[in-house]
Amino acid sequence: MGWTVRDIPDLKGRTAVVTGAGSGLGYVTARELARRGARVVLACRSQRRGQGALERLFGEVPEARAETRPLDLADLASVRAFALEWGDRRLDLLINNAGLMAVPYAETADGFEMQFGVNHLGHFALTGLLLDRLVASPGSRVVTVSSLLHFLANVDLRDLNSRRRYRRWVAYGRSKTANLLFTHELAHRLRGRDVVAAAVHPGWADTGLHTRGPRLAGSAFQERLATLANRLVAAPPEVGAIPCLYAATAPRVAPDSFTGPSVLGARTPRGGPGGPWRAPWTRNEAVAARLWRASEELTGVRWKG
Repeated sequence: MGWTVRDIPDLKGRTAVVTGAGSGLGYVTARELARRGARVVLACRSQRRGQGALERLFGEVPEARAETRPLDLADLASVRAFALEWGDRRLDLLINNAGLMAVPYAETADGFEMQFGVNHLGHFALTGLLLDRLVASPGSRVVTVSSLLHFLANVDLRDLNSRRRYRRWVAYGRSKTANLLFTHELAHRLRGRDVVAAAVHPGWADTGLHTRGPRLAGSAFQERLATLANRLVAAPPEVGAIPCLYAATAPRVAPDSFTGPSVLGARTPRGGPGGPWRAPWTRNEAVAARLWRASEELTGVRWKG
């Protein structure tokens, strides 16, 4: 059977932040961490969705210690407000889960291309602003959700915001490559500290991620097609969340590791999480360092270590 949620250790005394926890993989991740005793913060853009998820969580895990807090990764002011409100609280697990996939061109509140801005820059800023709290907690982890579709494109350091030409799937691939380059550089910068930076991908999981792009593009046909494909092929969120839960809680998770399901689209766990293929450009140290510096310039959040 391999590793399952039953193997999550006792997490009492640990505190976790899960972005995009209002539904899908983020919600399942938050629920299972709470089930094992962690204090969990559901960081959600929508207050209504966050509150609904919190009520659902308490219904499934009555003993949970959980709360919801507003966080809009498309607005750096919201990211800064979240970190400022966090203050000196303990933080052991930061799960960078929220994301967008193949949406029509749009810009964040700060003028970044939406997929790059939310999937990478928002999480880059959030991690940087909370890093001192993570470093202060022995055995802490930063888990960033990437995708196998990172192979669609490497980052373009000359055009990070895809202003010269926007292709929604290419932009998505670039943002997911950025997640892996961020993890690579973060792991390098955390050497000698008791913090693990790891990345995961969920495989093809049945969440709202696949239907949002077609819906925003106004294509009812593509939205129906994505819905049908999810029903026929995709794994349920409970299975898709396993790699993330593994990277967040299993012993001996390696820095800069990339964990995914052993069988894509499996409707039940098969063999536990494994090490999927990873594009060689996601371990390019020079590009990772240049992306890091560019991200500091764009967000104004700078490494303190």
